[in-house]
Amino acid sequence: MKTLFSTLIIAFISTLGFAQKPSSELLNPTNHALVLIDHEGQMAFATSSISITELRNNTAIVAGASKIFNIPTVVTTVAEESFSGPVFPEIEEFYPQATSNYIDRTTMNTWEDVNAYKAITGKGKKKLVLAGLWTSVCIVGPALSAKAEGYDVYVITDASGDVSKEAHEQAVSRMIQAGVKPMTSMQYLLELQRDWARSETYVPVTNLVKKYGGAYGFGIVYAHKMLKH
Repeated sequence: MKTLFSTLIIAFISTLGFAQKPSSELLNPTNHALVLIDHEGQMAFATSSISITELRNNTAIVAGASKIFNIPTVVTTVAEESFSGPVFPEIEEFYPQATSNYIDRTTMNTWEDVNAYKAITGKGKKKLVLAGLWTSVCIVGPALSAKAEGYDVYVITDASGDVSKEAHEQAVSRMIQAGVKPMTSMQYLLELQRDWARSETYVPVTNLVKKYGGAYGFGIVYAHKMLKH
């Protein structure tokens, strides 16, 4: 009986220990690199799968999250000077072009550009998170290419967009069938924070959400004002 009781205690403790171990599928600040692709004016003009206001806010949450948590980040543009124009101000806010070395390309598939490829793979992370315009071209290309090289690929679908809702949805469906994992901008931010007791990032995260998080952000403003914390 005593042996049985001891076994049950050990099993219970083991279960508690196991429950505290997060899934390797989850993103954390040290296990991935972020690639922001072609969030530029010309690409945004034709985007209709999501409102530009939502797209810009979601992109800001992603860029802000990566800055707060020091995520290795690559910002790429396509024909910036001759066609697509500057990146969203929300990316410039966190990654100013003067200091962030954006990689400009002619290739639609970022993975096929030598400099972009070296920058992304040079981060040394086997998990890659992608977001950008347009989903069906500039995200599908590198997502499937990275997957073929053994990378674990995630796509932030609401910080990406396309010329139509169908184009965006079919692109996401195609990537999912290939094993790419979809997620949202807010999911990305909160998956990195994970625990509100992480005081060193609590204020920056809640400030980011207050500014770009829509109703959720306004809820935080309300709570802080009314509850005085």
